[in-house]
Amino acid sequence: MSPVYPRLHLEGTSYEIGVAHGTHLSSQIRSQIQIYAEMFQQTSKLSWSEVHSVARQFQNSLSKLLPEIYEEMTGIAKGADVDILDIIALNARSEIALGLYSEVSDGCTALGWKHYPSSERDEVILAQNWDWTPRVQQNLAMMSISQPGKPQIYMITEAGVVGKIGFNSSSVGVCLNAIRAHPMDTNKLPIHIALRLCLESTSAQAAIEKLNTLGGVASAQHILIADPCGPLCLELSPLGNVVIHPHDDAVPGYIAHTNHFLQNKFVKEAKVWLPDSPIRLQRINQLAYDLTLSSGTRRVSSRDITNDALRAHIFSDTFNAPVSICRFGDMTRPETTRSTTLFCIVMRFSMNSDPWAEVVWGKPESGATEEVCRMPWFEVHL
Repeated sequence: MSPVYPRLHLEGTSYEIGVAHGTHLSSQIRSQIQIYAEMFQQTSKLSWSEVHSVARQFQNSLSKLLPEIYEEMTGIAKGADVDILDIIALNARSEIALGLYSEVSDGCTALGWKHYPSSERDEVILAQNWDWTPRVQQNLAMMSISQPGKPQIYMITEAGVVGKIGFNSSSVGVCLNAIRAHPMDTNKLPIHIALRLCLESTSAQAAIEKLNTLGGVASAQHILIADPCGPLCLELSPLGNVVIHPHDDAVPGYIAHTNHFLQNKFVKEAKVWLPDSPIRLQRINQLAYDLTLSSGTRRVSSRDITNDALRAHIFSDTFNAPVSICRFGDMTRPETTRSTTLFCIVMRFSMNSDPWAEVVWGKPESGATEEVCRMPWFEVHL
């Protein structure tokens, strides 16, 4: 039986949203602080007070650039009865873990796929396995957020983190792939804040423009963003961004990404951070191509690529295990930096229907029908 994760619906002012988040996930937030304190101490020799020093630099920029989101984080700290710098550190944990070159592992694999018009409808798929240290799995939550004048957000996030993987009522969705590269700039936006801004946008193009207007992101990362017009790879860095469109040669309307830059040459990536990343990218591209062949045509309709098919034929793949698309903990690494698949999400967007998604907690081959969770959900548990 799949674990039961909190499902929160948050609404009101930014501060009220934050207080409700912090109150209902207070124990999980405290657990997160302990997990990341141990991770940064082991991987970077950073004490939590030194992590606070980095967070304080982000505090100055966030309070000026995004006062509403800063107010929400202030509310989270109040609700959880922790320091505001704790919450900022959780939201900037990718910058601390990767932009400062900590010895951590990752492994997320994501795809976007716009199907060409069928007899029924045109549809866009956005999907990924999210891989990270299994210690945080107990602190994940499904969250919907209602804010005046903005799309409704549906996302899976870590307790205390204001933006992550999911979609909104305007059919804008995001996936995340970590990249490890210098530099890191605390005057810019942590990637999880950038994800939240994307989820507050009414189109992928509007999200890109918003990120550019605010000065870009603080560390090298990749966001796979999609709306009903199709998917785009955003290879982001403090020194410059590159937008990659799907290539229509092997699989029309399709694009995938793992944990290394494909075209962004503005930054210098760490050498051989994840040697399996190119292997996983080649593998997912081959599996997607094979899936189109099994449907009998390369120009497949949305009916041909079901969520079950994606989970079974792509996201459950164990080629090159333990560092496969479906990732297993590499037992040669310390527990604090061991990465495994924590959930699989498949989102679907169309001009003709409401957006929706399915989530399988843990490894996607465990996704028996009764273990597949639908987003949006009909019941809200606080």
